[in-house]
Amino acid sequence: MQSSPRSSDEALAPFANRPAAGRALARLLAPYAGRSDTLVLALPRGGVPVGFEVARALGAPLDVLTVRKLGFPGHSELAMGALASGGVCVLNRELVAEHRISRARVAEREA
Repeated sequence: MQSSPRSSDEALAPFANRPAAGRALARLLAPYAGRSDTLVLALPRGGVPVGFEVARALGAPLDVLTVRKLGFPGHSELAMGALASGGVCVLNRELVAEHRISRARVAEREA
């Protein structure tokens, strides 16, 4: 899918709110509208209002994937990974390896 080129100012322009961002994203994803193989996945909290607008515009089902950030030791705002329902754990392996974070340390964060 190709979209028309955007100016750098337009690409960096903030949206009024998350629903407005979702409507803008939906315009870019318009080729997926009405397809039976399209599903919109959203992450709480901020992604749900965006995903709702995309799903509505595309006529697609919306599902919410519950995840929890795995904070980096000593810097909890930095994510070294995420936990999802069903026991799925996704790690930023480069970050974990670069800082030599042990599996035991990761497991502490998972608990």
